Amino acid sequence: MHISLDGFVAGPNGEMNWIKVDQEIFDHVAKRINETDTALYGRVTYQMMESYWPEAGKKPGANKHDIEHSMWYNDAHKIVLSKTMKETSLKNTTIISDNLSKRINEIKQSSNGGSSEIALFGSPSATHSLIQLNLIDGYWLFVNPIILGKGIPLFVDIKNQIKLKLLTTRQFTNGVTELNYIVDKS
Repeated sequence: MHISLDGFVAGPNGEMNWIKVDQEIFDHVAKRINETDTALYGRVTYQMMESYWPEAGKKPGANKHDIEHSMWYNDAHKIVLSKTMKETSLKNTTIISDNLSKRINEIKQSSNGGSSEIALFGSPSATHSLIQLNLIDGYWLFVNPIILGKGIPLFVDIKNQIKLKLLTTRQFTNGVTELNYIVDKS
């Protein structure tokens, strides 16, 4: 997830035009997401993704990132957290509207989940819900060199401390720093 230095994942109205991405970051992310075949989204982020990624790689002039991510997206199992969405026409998609903790844990434990990792893309509201239920096992953050001052925070209403263990860091040439943590359950 991209985050500002002061902890926001989007501007006050959901703006993300401050996020720095380039081919170096796209290549790095592609390697990581190719290790999983399961993506989790909130409804809003899923609808943005669904409107673009299924056909992005087939468009004239599609770049390397669009081609590769479109292929991955089309094959990936997509999980959508939504209380209002009832169905989707996109294959490999599961909608979870209730019993979030139970359903996510079932997917984590099942072979149908397809991998040891479920990648959460964007989706601040979904992230907040998952944090509250202690369902996040790690944080893969891209800290952008900007202070927004206001916006949608990554962390809200944290009831208990969440201890983390730093796995890796990486600085990109555009100034973004990747921080990769796992939740320390000891």
